[in-house]
Amino acid sequence: MEKIEKVLASGNSHATVNRDPSLQRGQFGVFDLKLTAPGVESLEFIATEPHPTAEKLFAGAWSACYTTVFGIAASLKKVKLPSDYSVDIQINVGQTGPAWFLGAEFTIRVPGLDKEVVEQIAHLTHTICPYSKSVRGNIEIGTNIVTA
Repeated sequence: MEKIEKVLASGNSHATVNRDPSLQRGQFGVFDLKLTAPGVESLEFIATEPHPTAEKLFAGAWSACYTTVFGIAASLKKVKLPSDYSVDIQINVGQTGPAWFLGAEFTIRVPGLDKEVVEQIAHLTHTICPYSKSVRGNIEIGTNIVTA
């Protein structure tokens, strides 16, 4: 797997589990997008642009799936997640020489948990999440864990 030498475009997403359905944060030409998965709570993307790029759509779909599976993985490890955990994914399109590649950078925020525990949950999540499995070995993925 080659690394991107020059990033040409990026798309970002931020997924949280919205526990307050009256909460609205989209403004100034953006909107809040709520996505669902079978049998789980809806996920909310806060302040999404009305016409997202392909990178943002991929980041959004992946983060919705990953955030949902992160909760499942935590329950498999018998870890209670705080209500404000979130996942940010940045998808990069770039080049190395004449070749084009995708890359992904995850920022997983789980306040109050031990970093090693979050890393274990994140690893398990990548083995379960269909999006993570579909790109395994094909794109470079970086992970930042924030527990403060």
